[in-house]
Amino acid sequence: MDEAGDQAAWDDAFANAKYIPAAEAVAAGWTRDAAAFRAIAKGEIDVAYGDLPRERYDLFWPEGAPAGLFVFVHGGYWMSFDKSSWSHLAAGALARGWAAAVPSYPLCPEARIAEITQAVGRAVTAAARRVEGPIVLAGHSAGGHLAARLLCLNAPLSAPTQSRVRRAVALSGLFDLRPLRRTTMNATLRLDEAEALAESPVACMPAAGAELIAWVGADERPEFRRQSRQIAEIWPQHGARVGLVEDPGRHHFNVIAGLADPASLLVNRALGGPA
Repeated sequence: MDEAGDQAAWDDAFANAKYIPAAEAVAAGWTRDAAAFRAIAKGEIDVAYGDLPRERYDLFWPEGAPAGLFVFVHGGYWMSFDKSSWSHLAAGALARGWAAAVPSYPLCPEARIAEITQAVGRAVTAAARRVEGPIVLAGHSAGGHLAARLLCLNAPLSAPTQSRVRRAVALSGLFDLRPLRRTTMNATLRLDEAEALAESPVACMPAAGAELIAWVGADERPEFRRQSRQIAEIWPQHGARVGLVEDPGRHHFNVIAGLADPASLLVNRALGGPA
């Protein structure tokens, strides 16, 4: 395959919306549902965790003392979206008695992915100062990468915060960033070989006691399923506990829906409840 054909193939490997029926309507529903949730939830909006305009998180409080802190990190290939489209995905954890933080973070190309990792680490550390107890991280797509990256031995978390992280749930996560260098997206991502390797969880050592759930839709694009299987094979060799779930009937856009339902299998697995 020539270089142009190779790039087109990799672009297609990471294309999601073109393979999902009514993709635009699904995406519009996220913003609508998130706004409706914020209108009724008890929360603090736009809490600063840094100096940049996007270094803000929303923190939602349950009734009574929180059982712990749940953090949802959004996706968008590190290039798009912010916290305002995802508030409703805190609903499942909130109903189970957990506080829930939903951060925004700087985006490419203004920030590099390594800098985004650092920013999300600061967001989690800041929220952890507000909420006692265990921490569960969850993220979708690029957010799944970031959630898994925070389980790495060199994660940008304070030692007290890292010791409280019970597990991460990476929903349709990206764990090997090296193929992205061969896509047209890299004009914005600006990944070089060194950064792609350093920021790929599959190439990082997991922290002691790390527990990851790689949760991917059975109807996902093959590359997303491959990467979830890949980390499920590699990380246990370094002492991590990794569960792999290929969710039947789920694709890249609806694999996250269970986070809004406190009785879902996804929320049960994330929070450590009954399966």
